[in-house]
Amino acid sequence: MAWVVGTGLLLGLLLIAMGTATLRTGWIVPTARRHVTRPQLHGLGTLLMGTSLVLQSLMYFGALPSPSWEARFYGGNALLLGGMLLLILSQTLPLRRSRDHA
Repeated sequence: MAWVVGTGLLLGLLLIAMGTATLRTGWIVPTARRHVTRPQLHGLGTLLMGTSLVLQSLMYFGALPSPSWEARFYGGNALLLGGMLLLILSQTLPLRRSRDHA
């Protein structure tokens, strides 16, 4: 079971790195560039999802004090689903256009 949680920790760290890169530079993974219309929402969504995975892994390994299982379950799911919602919105909202754009 520890290897599954460790894999989730590594994926969470990767998502945090990708979200930070998206927010700082606007860089998006090449497979998602065609679909993403709002890079800031995409970066925030990946940060939330990565934070959820990292926090759940650190609580499992005992690096953080562990609250009750209900708080871990609902808190982790809220972060994960909130991040997924932001990713969906970053791909479905239309492009922003300025008023003087022809």
